[in-house]
Amino acid sequence: AARKSAPTTGGVKKAHGYRPGTVALREIRKYQKSTELLIRKLPFQRLVREIGQDFKVLLCCCFYQY
Repeated sequence: AARKSAPTTGGVKKAHGYRPGTVALREIRKYQKSTELLIRKLPFQRLVREIGQDFKVLLCCCFYQY
């Protein structure tokens, strides 16, 4: 008896997929090699100032506590 072949789905090739974490490691190496700024200067400056203000308030509170 002749076997019936499964119907083909039109030759659509499955996209190649890397194992989990491979692309992430590649991106890490890429950004560690690069020297360009990844965060814009002004938003980073605002963030640093905000953290500095919080730290200053925290130090003042600790100083007056004793």
